[in-house]
Amino acid sequence: MAEGNGDWLRVRGIGRERFGGYLADYLTSLGYAVERTETTEPAESRVKGRLERMNPAVPPSAKELEFRFYPTSGGAALVWETPTAIPAEELARMDRLVREMTAHLERTVATESHATAKVVRPSDPRLPWVPKP
Repeated sequence: MAEGNGDWLRVRGIGRERFGGYLADYLTSLGYAVERTETTEPAESRVKGRLERMNPAVPPSAKELEFRFYPTSGGAALVWETPTAIPAEELARMDRLVREMTAHLERTVATESHATAKVVRPSDPRLPWVPKP
């Protein structure tokens, strides 16, 4: 289990760098300026995005996003770091954005790996703005 927020998604069959690249490409297509960083100690990748091109699908609270990827046995895990709070009036738009991102990552990983890799949702996926049960 990840420190902090916990896992949002996991992937089997590809590494954290490649998984992070797929997310970075998708954020770029939405209008985000993306910054990627890699560290070896601890072994993790980070993707930060700042919305630069207006997009009606992105709620105001999602103008800055940050994600952390870390290796797991046979794959990688993705932790959604920020934003940590979403106003109630933006929850529906944010939920839709999350669903679209998840679907895109699932399709991209399956397509690019020729169905040898797979995105797996943990039994208890965590998003930082959703209260822990």
